[in-house]
Amino acid sequence: MKLKIIGELINNAYARSRRAWENRDLAGYQALATSQVDHGSEYLDVIVDSTPKCSIDKEEAIAFLPTLIPALQSVTSVPLCFDHSDVNYHRTALQAYDRTISPAPIINSVAVSRQALDEFISLIKEFDTNVIVVASEKAGEHGSLPCHKPEDVHEVAGWFVDKLKSEADITNEQIFIDPGLAPVGADTYGLINVGLDAMKLISNDPALKGCHLVVGLSNFAWGTPVKVRHQLEKAYLTLAAANGLDFVLGNPETGPQPLPADDDRVKKLAAALEEGRPSEGVTQEDAGYDQTEAIMELCEELGE
Repeated sequence: MKLKIIGELINNAYARSRRAWENRDLAGYQALATSQVDHGSEYLDVIVDSTPKCSIDKEEAIAFLPTLIPALQSVTSVPLCFDHSDVNYHRTALQAYDRTISPAPIINSVAVSRQALDEFISLIKEFDTNVIVVASEKAGEHGSLPCHKPEDVHEVAGWFVDKLKSEADITNEQIFIDPGLAPVGADTYGLINVGLDAMKLISNDPALKGCHLVVGLSNFAWGTPVKVRHQLEKAYLTLAAANGLDFVLGNPETGPQPLPADDDRVKKLAAALEEGRPSEGVTQEDAGYDQTEAIMELCEELGE
Protein backbone atom coordinates (compact mmCIF):
# COMPACT_ATOMS: atom_id res chain seq x y z
CA MET A 1 0.00 0.00 0.00
CA LYS A 2 1.32 3.43 -0.93
CA LEU A 3 0.76 6.09 1.71
CA LYS A 4 -0.23 9.65 0.87
CA ILE A 5 2.30 12.23 2.04
CA ILE A 6 1.78 15.56 3.77
CA GLY A 7 5.14 17.22 3.16
CA GLU A 8 6.60 18.84 6.28
CA LEU A 9 9.59 20.83 5.00
CA ILE A 10 8.02 24.29 5.38
CA ASN A 11 8.89 24.17 9.05
CA ASN A 12 11.71 25.98 10.83
CA ALA A 13 12.96 22.68 12.20
CA TYR A 14 14.58 22.43 8.74
CA ALA A 15 17.49 24.70 7.82
CA ARG A 16 16.14 25.56 4.37
CA SER A 17 12.90 26.81 5.88
CA ARG A 18 14.76 28.80 8.55
CA ARG A 19 16.81 30.52 5.87
CA ALA A 20 13.68 31.31 3.89
CA TRP A 21 12.07 32.85 6.98
CA GLU A 22 15.13 34.84 8.02
CA ASN A 23 15.40 36.36 4.53
CA ARG A 24 11.63 36.45 3.87
CA ASP A 25 12.67 34.59 0.74
CA LEU A 26 9.50 33.69 -1.16
CA ALA A 27 11.52 31.94 -3.87
CA GLY A 28 13.07 29.77 -1.16
CA TYR A 29 9.64 28.81 0.14
CA GLN A 30 8.45 28.13 -3.40
CA ALA A 31 11.44 25.85 -4.00
CA LEU A 32 10.52 23.88 -0.87
CA ALA A 33 6.97 23.55 -2.12
CA THR A 34 7.85 22.38 -5.63
CA SER A 35 10.50 19.95 -4.38
CA GLN A 36 8.00 18.30 -2.06
CA VAL A 37 5.40 18.04 -4.81
CA ASP A 38 8.02 16.54 -7.12
CA HIS A 39 8.69 13.94 -4.40
CA GLY A 40 5.04 12.93 -4.23
CA SER A 41 3.45 15.14 -1.56
CA GLU A 42 -0.32 15.45 -1.85
CA TYR A 43 -0.54 18.17 0.81
CA LEU A 44 2.04 20.69 2.04
CA ASP A 45 2.24 21.46 5.75
CA VAL A 46 2.84 25.16 6.48
CA ILE A 47 4.09 25.95 9.96
CA VAL A 48 5.73 29.31 10.59
CA ASP A 49 6.64 29.08 14.25
CA SER A 50 9.51 29.12 16.71
CA THR A 51 11.90 26.19 17.11
CA PRO A 52 14.95 25.78 19.38
CA LYS A 53 17.08 27.19 16.55
CA CYS A 54 14.75 29.98 15.42
CA SER A 55 12.72 32.36 17.58
CA ILE A 56 9.71 33.90 15.83
CA ASP A 57 7.22 36.45 17.07
CA LYS A 58 3.77 34.91 16.61
CA GLU A 59 2.14 38.09 15.35
CA GLU A 60 4.94 38.60 12.83
CA ALA A 61 4.46 35.05 11.57
CA ILE A 62 0.71 35.55 11.19
CA ALA A 63 1.25 38.84 9.36
CA PHE A 64 3.49 37.03 6.86
CA LEU A 65 0.85 34.46 5.86
CA PRO A 66 -1.08 36.69 3.37
CA THR A 67 2.21 37.05 1.48
CA LEU A 68 3.44 33.48 1.83
CA ILE A 69 0.28 31.55 0.94
CA PRO A 70 -0.39 33.20 -2.45
CA ALA A 71 3.31 32.72 -3.28
CA LEU A 72 3.00 28.99 -2.59
CA GLN A 73 -0.24 28.69 -4.54
CA SER A 74 1.36 30.47 -7.49
CA VAL A 75 3.72 27.51 -8.02
CA THR A 76 1.51 24.55 -7.06
CA SER A 77 -2.16 23.69 -6.79
CA VAL A 78 -1.45 20.99 -4.18
CA PRO A 79 -3.56 21.85 -1.11
CA LEU A 80 -1.95 23.24 2.03
CA CYS A 81 -2.09 22.06 5.63
CA PHE A 82 -2.00 24.91 8.14
CA ASP A 83 -0.14 23.82 11.26
CA HIS A 84 -0.29 25.90 14.42
CA SER A 85 -1.90 25.96 17.86
CA ASP A 86 -3.17 29.54 17.47
CA VAL A 87 -6.63 29.94 15.96
CA ASN A 88 -5.76 33.38 14.54
CA TYR A 89 -2.98 31.77 12.49
CA HIS A 90 -5.56 29.50 10.90
CA ARG A 91 -8.10 32.27 10.36
CA THR A 92 -5.52 34.42 8.59
CA ALA A 93 -4.26 31.48 6.53
CA LEU A 94 -7.76 30.50 5.42
CA GLN A 95 -8.60 34.06 4.43
CA ALA A 96 -5.48 34.18 2.24
CA TYR A 97 -6.06 30.75 0.68
CA ASP A 98 -7.56 30.68 -2.82
CA ARG A 99 -9.98 27.77 -3.24
CA THR A 100 -10.19 28.43 -6.98
CA ILE A 101 -6.56 27.26 -7.22
CA SER A 102 -6.40 24.42 -4.69
CA PRO A 103 -8.84 21.99 -3.05
CA ALA A 104 -9.82 22.23 0.61
CA PRO A 105 -6.88 22.71 2.99
CA ILE A 106 -6.30 20.91 6.28
CA ILE A 107 -6.43 22.53 9.70
CA ASN A 108 -3.69 20.93 11.80
CA SER A 109 -4.97 20.39 14.41
CA VAL A 110 -7.76 20.17 16.98
CA ALA A 111 -7.29 18.55 20.38
CA VAL A 112 -9.03 18.52 23.74
CA SER A 113 -6.28 20.82 25.04
CA ARG A 114 -7.03 23.58 22.50
CA GLN A 115 -8.24 26.60 24.46
CA ALA A 116 -10.11 27.94 21.43
CA LEU A 117 -11.62 24.62 20.34
CA ASP A 118 -15.04 26.12 19.61
CA GLU A 119 -13.41 28.79 17.43
CA PHE A 120 -11.49 26.12 15.53
CA ILE A 121 -14.72 24.24 14.89
CA SER A 122 -16.39 27.44 13.68
CA LEU A 123 -13.54 27.99 11.21
CA ILE A 124 -13.79 24.42 9.95
CA LYS A 125 -17.49 24.95 9.31
CA GLU A 126 -17.14 28.42 7.77
CA PHE A 127 -14.38 27.41 5.35
CA ASP A 128 -15.44 23.75 4.90
CA THR A 129 -11.93 22.44 5.57
CA ASN A 130 -10.38 19.11 6.35
CA VAL A 131 -9.00 18.70 9.87
CA ILE A 132 -6.46 16.65 11.80
CA VAL A 133 -7.73 15.40 15.16
CA VAL A 134 -5.18 14.69 17.89
CA ALA A 135 -6.65 11.59 19.55
CA SER A 136 -3.67 10.78 21.77
CA GLU A 137 -4.83 13.02 24.61
CA LYS A 138 -8.04 13.00 26.62
CA ALA A 139 -9.76 15.39 28.97
CA GLY A 140 -8.80 15.10 32.64
CA GLU A 141 -10.04 16.76 35.79
CA HIS A 142 -7.29 19.38 35.69
CA GLY A 143 -6.55 19.52 31.96
CA SER A 144 -5.58 17.10 29.22
CA LEU A 145 -3.92 13.74 29.87
CA PRO A 146 -2.08 11.34 27.54
CA CYS A 147 -4.01 8.27 26.43
CA HIS A 148 -2.28 5.14 27.70
CA LYS A 149 -4.84 2.69 26.30
CA PRO A 150 -5.90 2.15 22.68
CA GLU A 151 -9.52 2.17 23.81
CA ASP A 152 -9.04 5.73 25.10
CA VAL A 153 -7.61 6.88 21.75
CA HIS A 154 -10.55 5.25 19.98
CA GLU A 155 -13.01 6.94 22.33
CA VAL A 156 -11.45 10.39 21.80
CA ALA A 157 -11.50 9.86 18.03
CA GLY A 158 -15.17 8.92 18.11
CA TRP A 159 -16.03 11.90 20.31
CA PHE A 160 -14.30 14.30 17.94
CA VAL A 161 -15.86 12.78 14.83
CA ASP A 162 -19.34 13.12 16.33
CA LYS A 163 -18.61 16.69 17.41
CA LEU A 164 -17.17 17.76 14.06
CA LYS A 165 -19.98 16.19 12.06
CA SER A 166 -22.69 17.79 14.18
CA GLU A 167 -21.11 21.20 14.84
CA ALA A 168 -18.89 21.78 11.79
CA ASP A 169 -21.15 19.92 9.35
CA ILE A 170 -18.31 17.97 7.73
CA THR A 171 -18.04 14.33 6.66
CA ASN A 172 -15.85 11.49 7.89
CA GLU A 173 -13.77 11.84 4.74
CA GLN A 174 -12.68 15.32 5.86
CA ILE A 175 -11.33 14.06 9.19
CA PHE A 176 -7.75 12.84 9.71
CA ILE A 177 -7.21 11.06 13.02
CA ASP A 178 -3.74 11.18 14.59
CA PRO A 179 -3.46 8.40 17.21
CA GLY A 180 -0.03 9.64 18.34
CA LEU A 181 3.50 8.40 17.77
CA ALA A 182 6.19 8.34 20.45
CA PRO A 183 9.98 8.24 19.92
CA VAL A 184 10.81 4.55 19.60
CA GLY A 185 14.09 4.87 21.49
CA ALA A 186 12.41 6.18 24.64
CA ASP A 187 8.97 4.57 24.56
CA THR A 188 8.91 3.02 28.03
CA TYR A 189 5.12 3.47 28.30
CA GLY A 190 4.32 1.35 25.25
CA LEU A 191 2.73 4.27 23.42
CA ILE A 192 3.73 3.03 19.97
CA ASN A 193 1.75 -0.14 20.57
CA VAL A 194 -1.12 1.95 21.91
CA GLY A 195 -1.17 3.92 18.65
CA LEU A 196 -0.96 0.82 16.46
CA ASP A 197 -3.74 -0.94 18.38
CA ALA A 198 -5.87 2.22 18.28
CA MET A 199 -5.51 2.36 14.49
CA LYS A 200 -6.99 -1.11 14.26
CA LEU A 201 -9.91 -0.18 16.53
CA ILE A 202 -10.60 2.97 14.52
CA SER A 203 -10.32 1.18 11.18
CA ASN A 204 -12.77 -1.50 12.32
CA ASP A 205 -15.35 0.95 13.70
CA PRO A 206 -18.22 1.38 11.20
CA ALA A 207 -19.03 4.81 12.67
CA LEU A 208 -15.53 6.01 11.69
CA LYS A 209 -15.54 4.56 8.18
CA GLY A 210 -14.02 7.01 5.72
CA CYS A 211 -11.90 8.82 8.29
CA HIS A 212 -8.19 8.94 7.51
CA LEU A 213 -5.35 7.94 9.83
CA VAL A 214 -2.18 10.04 9.95
CA VAL A 215 1.00 10.19 12.03
CA GLY A 216 3.84 12.69 12.28
CA LEU A 217 6.72 10.43 11.31
CA SER A 218 9.65 12.61 12.40
CA ASN A 219 8.87 11.83 16.06
CA PHE A 220 9.35 8.11 15.64
CA ALA A 221 13.10 7.67 15.10
CA TRP A 222 14.17 10.73 17.10
CA GLY A 223 17.26 9.92 19.16
CA THR A 224 18.27 6.86 17.14
CA PRO A 225 21.48 6.74 15.04
CA VAL A 226 21.13 8.79 11.86
CA LYS A 227 22.10 5.93 9.54
CA VAL A 228 19.23 3.72 10.74
CA ARG A 229 16.43 6.27 11.15
CA HIS A 230 14.84 5.94 7.73
CA GLN A 231 14.98 2.14 7.94
CA LEU A 232 13.14 2.23 11.26
CA GLU A 233 10.60 4.72 9.93
CA LYS A 234 9.78 2.62 6.89
CA ALA A 235 9.52 -0.55 8.98
CA TYR A 236 7.09 1.23 11.31
CA LEU A 237 5.02 2.48 8.37
CA THR A 238 4.64 -1.12 7.22
CA LEU A 239 3.14 -2.09 10.58
CA ALA A 240 0.94 1.01 10.70
CA ALA A 241 -0.34 0.66 7.13
CA ALA A 242 -1.44 -2.89 7.94
CA ASN A 243 -3.62 -1.38 10.70
CA GLY A 244 -5.20 1.29 8.49
CA LEU A 245 -2.73 4.18 8.26
CA ASP A 246 -3.19 5.97 4.93
CA PHE A 247 -1.42 9.34 5.42
CA VAL A 248 2.00 10.29 6.76
CA LEU A 249 3.23 13.75 7.74
CA GLY A 250 6.92 13.62 6.96
CA ASN A 251 9.86 14.55 4.76
CA PRO A 252 8.96 13.40 1.23
CA GLU A 253 12.59 13.58 0.12
CA THR A 254 13.37 10.50 2.27
CA GLY A 255 10.70 8.36 0.58
CA PRO A 256 8.49 7.66 3.62
CA GLN A 257 6.76 4.53 2.37
CA PRO A 258 6.26 1.03 3.82
CA LEU A 259 8.69 -1.81 3.21
CA PRO A 260 7.47 -5.21 1.99
CA ALA A 261 5.66 -6.97 4.83
CA ASP A 262 8.15 -9.86 4.76
CA ASP A 263 11.22 -7.60 5.06
CA ASP A 264 13.42 -8.71 7.97
CA ARG A 265 13.52 -5.15 9.33
CA VAL A 266 9.75 -5.15 9.67
CA LYS A 267 9.76 -8.50 11.45
CA LYS A 268 12.52 -7.41 13.83
CA LEU A 269 10.83 -4.11 14.66
CA ALA A 270 7.56 -5.94 15.31
CA ALA A 271 9.39 -8.36 17.62
CA ALA A 272 11.06 -5.48 19.48
CA LEU A 273 7.73 -3.71 19.96
CA GLU A 274 6.19 -6.95 21.20
CA GLU A 275 8.68 -6.80 24.07
CA GLY A 276 6.84 -3.66 25.19
CA ARG A 277 3.61 -5.54 25.82
CA PRO A 278 3.64 -6.63 29.48
CA SER A 279 2.94 -10.28 30.13
CA GLU A 280 1.27 -11.49 33.31
CA GLY A 281 3.16 -10.30 36.36
CA VAL A 282 5.28 -7.80 34.39
CA THR A 283 4.77 -4.05 34.79
CA GLN A 284 4.47 -1.73 31.80
CA GLU A 285 7.62 0.02 32.98
CA ASP A 286 9.65 -3.20 32.93
CA ALA A 287 8.20 -4.21 29.56
CA GLY A 288 9.00 -0.74 28.26
CA TYR A 289 12.63 -1.08 29.25
CA ASP A 290 12.75 -4.50 27.57
CA GLN A 291 11.40 -2.88 24.42
CA THR A 292 13.98 -0.10 24.61
CA GLU A 293 16.81 -2.63 24.91
CA ALA A 294 15.46 -4.57 21.95
CA ILE A 295 15.29 -1.36 19.89
CA MET A 296 18.88 -0.49 20.81
CA GLU A 297 20.01 -3.94 19.69
CA LEU A 298 18.08 -3.53 16.44
CA CYS A 299 19.73 -0.15 15.83
CA GLU A 300 23.17 -1.70 16.31
CA GLU A 301 22.32 -4.49 13.88
CA LEU A 302 20.91 -2.14 11.22
CA GLY A 303 23.91 0.16 11.58
CA GLU A 304 26.49 -2.53 10.87
